Amino acid sequence: MLALRAELRALTDRVEALEKQPAAPGPLSEETFWALTGLQARLDDDPSTAEGAVMLVGALTLPTGAPVSWQQSAGTAGLLETEWSDQASVFAALGHPVRIEILRQVLLGRHTTADLAALESLGTTGQLHHHLRPLMAAGWLRQSGRGSYEVPATRVVPLLACLTGAQR
Repeated sequence: MLALRAELRALTDRVEALEKQPAAPGPLSEETFWALTGLQARLDDDPSTAEGAVMLVGALTLPTGAPVSWQQSAGTAGLLETEWSDQASVFAALGHPVRIEILRQVLLGRHTTADLAALESLGTTGQLHHHLRPLMAAGWLRQSGRGSYEVPATRVVPLLACLTGAQR
Protein backbone atom coordinates (compact mmCIF):
# COMPACT_ATOMS: atom_id res chain seq x y z
CA MET A 1 0.00 0.00 0.00
CA LEU A 2 2.87 2.39 0.81
CA ALA A 3 4.53 1.63 -2.53
CA LEU A 4 1.29 2.40 -4.37
CA ARG A 5 0.93 5.72 -2.53
CA ALA A 6 4.55 6.61 -3.33
CA GLU A 7 4.00 5.87 -7.02
CA LEU A 8 0.81 7.91 -7.05
CA ARG A 9 2.62 10.83 -5.36
CA ALA A 10 5.45 10.60 -7.92
CA LEU A 11 2.97 10.65 -10.81
CA THR A 12 1.10 13.58 -9.28
CA ASP A 13 4.38 15.49 -8.89
CA ARG A 14 5.29 14.82 -12.53
CA VAL A 15 1.90 16.00 -13.79
CA GLU A 16 2.15 19.16 -11.69
CA ALA A 17 5.65 19.84 -13.04
CA LEU A 18 4.44 19.40 -16.62
CA GLU A 19 1.53 21.75 -16.03
CA LYS A 20 3.92 24.43 -14.76
CA GLN A 21 5.93 24.39 -18.01
CA PRO A 22 5.31 27.33 -20.32
CA ALA A 23 2.98 26.77 -23.24
CA ALA A 24 4.50 25.74 -26.54
CA PRO A 25 5.69 28.70 -28.60
CA GLY A 26 3.35 30.12 -31.18
CA PRO A 27 4.14 30.26 -34.87
CA LEU A 28 7.72 30.99 -35.85
CA SER A 29 8.32 34.68 -36.06
CA GLU A 30 11.38 36.54 -37.16
CA GLU A 31 11.46 38.42 -33.86
CA THR A 32 11.20 35.32 -31.66
CA PHE A 33 13.62 33.20 -33.69
CA TRP A 34 16.01 35.86 -34.97
CA ALA A 35 19.06 33.57 -34.72
CA LEU A 36 17.25 30.74 -36.53
CA THR A 37 16.03 33.16 -39.20
CA GLY A 38 19.60 34.34 -39.77
CA LEU A 39 20.90 30.77 -39.98
CA GLN A 40 18.19 29.76 -42.45
CA ALA A 41 18.99 32.78 -44.63
CA ARG A 42 22.61 31.60 -44.87
CA LEU A 43 21.74 27.98 -45.73
CA ASP A 44 20.93 28.78 -49.35
CA ASP A 45 24.26 30.57 -49.83
CA ASP A 46 26.47 27.61 -48.88
CA PRO A 47 26.30 24.23 -50.67
CA SER A 48 27.74 22.45 -47.59
CA THR A 49 24.61 23.40 -45.65
CA ALA A 50 22.03 22.34 -48.27
CA GLU A 51 20.72 19.65 -45.88
CA GLY A 52 20.75 22.02 -42.91
CA ALA A 53 23.07 23.28 -40.22
CA VAL A 54 23.37 23.55 -36.47
CA MET A 55 24.85 26.47 -34.60
CA LEU A 56 26.01 27.33 -31.10
CA VAL A 57 26.16 31.02 -30.33
CA GLY A 58 26.46 32.95 -27.13
CA ALA A 59 27.69 36.18 -25.57
CA LEU A 60 27.99 36.65 -21.83
CA THR A 61 30.00 38.17 -19.05
CA LEU A 62 31.27 35.68 -16.50
CA PRO A 63 30.93 36.44 -12.78
CA THR A 64 34.66 37.24 -12.87
CA GLY A 65 33.91 40.10 -15.28
CA ALA A 66 35.49 38.36 -18.27
CA PRO A 67 33.46 38.74 -21.46
CA VAL A 68 32.99 35.64 -23.62
CA SER A 69 31.54 35.50 -27.12
CA TRP A 70 31.53 32.41 -29.29
CA GLN A 71 29.91 31.13 -32.45
CA GLN A 72 30.32 27.67 -33.93
CA SER A 73 28.36 26.03 -36.71
CA ALA A 74 28.42 22.87 -38.76
CA GLY A 75 26.56 21.66 -41.80
CA THR A 76 24.45 18.62 -41.06
CA ALA A 77 25.28 16.79 -44.30
CA GLY A 78 26.38 13.35 -43.18
CA LEU A 79 26.36 14.26 -39.49
CA LEU A 80 23.82 11.57 -38.65
CA GLU A 81 25.73 8.97 -40.69
CA THR A 82 29.15 9.58 -39.12
CA GLU A 83 30.48 7.69 -36.11
CA TRP A 84 29.79 9.55 -32.85
CA SER A 85 31.74 7.26 -30.52
CA ASP A 86 34.84 9.47 -30.81
CA GLN A 87 32.89 12.17 -28.96
CA ALA A 88 31.84 9.89 -26.07
CA SER A 89 34.84 10.82 -23.90
CA VAL A 90 34.00 14.52 -24.23
CA PHE A 91 30.50 13.90 -22.90
CA ALA A 92 31.70 11.32 -20.38
CA ALA A 93 33.95 13.95 -18.80
CA LEU A 94 30.79 15.89 -17.94
CA GLY A 95 29.05 12.80 -16.56
CA HIS A 96 29.89 13.25 -12.89
CA PRO A 97 28.33 15.80 -10.52
CA VAL A 98 31.73 16.76 -9.06
CA ARG A 99 33.11 17.51 -12.54
CA ILE A 100 30.16 19.70 -13.44
CA GLU A 101 30.62 21.52 -10.13
CA ILE A 102 34.35 21.99 -10.79
CA LEU A 103 33.55 23.65 -14.11
CA ARG A 104 30.93 25.87 -12.48
CA GLN A 105 33.34 26.90 -9.73
CA VAL A 106 36.09 27.71 -12.24
CA LEU A 107 33.64 29.85 -14.23
CA LEU A 108 32.68 31.58 -10.96
CA GLY A 109 36.34 32.51 -10.43
CA ARG A 110 37.86 29.73 -8.33
CA HIS A 111 40.86 28.89 -10.50
CA THR A 112 43.47 27.36 -8.20
CA THR A 113 43.68 23.86 -6.82
CA ALA A 114 43.74 25.37 -3.33
CA ASP A 115 40.52 27.34 -3.96
CA LEU A 116 38.79 24.27 -5.35
CA ALA A 117 40.09 21.96 -2.61
CA ALA A 118 38.67 24.33 0.01
CA LEU A 119 35.16 23.37 -1.17
CA GLU A 120 34.02 20.29 0.74
CA SER A 121 31.64 19.26 -2.05
CA LEU A 122 34.62 18.57 -4.34
CA GLY A 123 36.23 16.02 -2.02
CA THR A 124 39.85 15.62 -1.06
CA THR A 125 42.76 17.00 -3.08
CA GLY A 126 43.34 13.52 -4.48
CA GLN A 127 39.71 13.20 -5.52
CA LEU A 128 39.86 16.68 -7.02
CA HIS A 129 42.85 15.76 -9.19
CA HIS A 130 41.09 12.52 -10.18
CA HIS A 131 38.24 14.66 -11.62
CA LEU A 132 40.47 17.36 -13.13
CA ARG A 133 42.27 14.88 -15.41
CA PRO A 134 39.29 13.84 -17.60
CA LEU A 135 38.08 17.45 -17.80
CA MET A 136 41.48 18.51 -19.12
CA ALA A 137 41.79 15.52 -21.46
CA ALA A 138 38.40 16.36 -23.00
CA GLY A 139 39.28 20.04 -23.37
CA TRP A 140 36.71 21.38 -20.90
CA LEU A 141 39.55 22.69 -18.69
CA ARG A 142 43.14 23.72 -19.27
CA GLN A 143 45.94 24.73 -16.96
CA SER A 144 46.50 28.46 -16.95
CA GLY A 145 49.51 28.17 -14.65
CA ARG A 146 50.87 25.83 -12.06
CA GLY A 147 47.91 24.64 -9.99
CA SER A 148 45.56 27.03 -11.79
CA TYR A 149 42.79 26.14 -14.23
CA GLU A 150 40.44 27.85 -16.64
CA VAL A 151 37.64 26.89 -18.98
CA PRO A 152 38.94 27.87 -22.43
CA ALA A 153 36.88 30.65 -23.99
CA THR A 154 36.10 28.34 -26.92
CA ARG A 155 34.44 25.87 -24.51
CA VAL A 156 32.34 28.25 -22.36
CA VAL A 157 29.42 28.64 -24.80
CA PRO A 158 29.42 24.93 -25.84
CA LEU A 159 29.39 23.96 -22.14
CA LEU A 160 26.49 26.30 -21.40
CA ALA A 161 24.72 25.04 -24.54
CA CYS A 162 25.09 21.44 -23.28
CA LEU A 163 23.60 22.48 -19.95
CA THR A 164 20.77 24.32 -21.70
CA GLY A 165 20.09 21.29 -23.90
CA ALA A 166 20.06 19.01 -20.87
CA GLN A 167 17.16 20.90 -19.29
CA ARG A 168 13.84 19.15 -19.69
